[in-house]
Amino acid sequence: MANNDTINTSDSPRHSTDHGTKSSTDGQMTVQDIQDAYARYARWIDRLGWLNRLVTGRHRRRQFSHAEGRVLDVACGTGENFRYLPESTEIVGIDVSEPLLERARSELEALERDGTVTRMDAQDLEFEDDSFDTVISSLSTCTFPDPDAALREMARVCRPDGRVLLLEHGRSDNGLIARYLDWRADAHYEKSGCRVTQEPLSVVRRAGLSVAEAETAQLGRITRIACDPVVDEPAE
Repeated sequence: MANNDTINTSDSPRHSTDHGTKSSTDGQMTVQDIQDAYARYARWIDRLGWLNRLVTGRHRRRQFSHAEGRVLDVACGTGENFRYLPESTEIVGIDVSEPLLERARSELEALERDGTVTRMDAQDLEFEDDSFDTVISSLSTCTFPDPDAALREMARVCRPDGRVLLLEHGRSDNGLIARYLDWRADAHYEKSGCRVTQEPLSVVRRAGLSVAEAETAQLGRITRIACDPVVDEPAE
């Protein structure tokens, strides 16, 4: 890839398959498995927040700084996205990991922002249809046991005139990096529940969401996606 940031306009994913993704009959992690994994790593995730901001901060700001109204942050983790949301927004965060949510509450306090965070499964959101003006999520679809269900839930709870904004990571366009990630994919998934070589656009389109904008960065490792909250028939 010649440039660090490249607009994707094709309906086809950059690669033909999702590498390193386990099926439900081949060691697929459950929601409980994900909870256990993040309970183990919650302290380190919090301590390394500065590194996360260094690597992804400008992409989070670019993706989430124009969110409007009542905002749902799905799989909010430690609340890393909160600082990039406009002051005018109302923040609601959900995650399956209570240790991470404790840190998200602390983040709201540190930022002196009003908001609520609660434990909830992204694949079965406990909100009414059209409850939010904007739904956001970052670096999350790689860990959902059923990303199709989670993405469809995001679309369901978003107002028809709203937006679903995603920041995801995936397999690099750089051959050397891609081969390393392919080599590490299974071990990484077994340890953390993260599909490090997923194809974000492929995942979103498979769930049937309408992609309005998409842009990649960091040699294809980061993908920003803006979706209209419309679910079509999933792509074959």
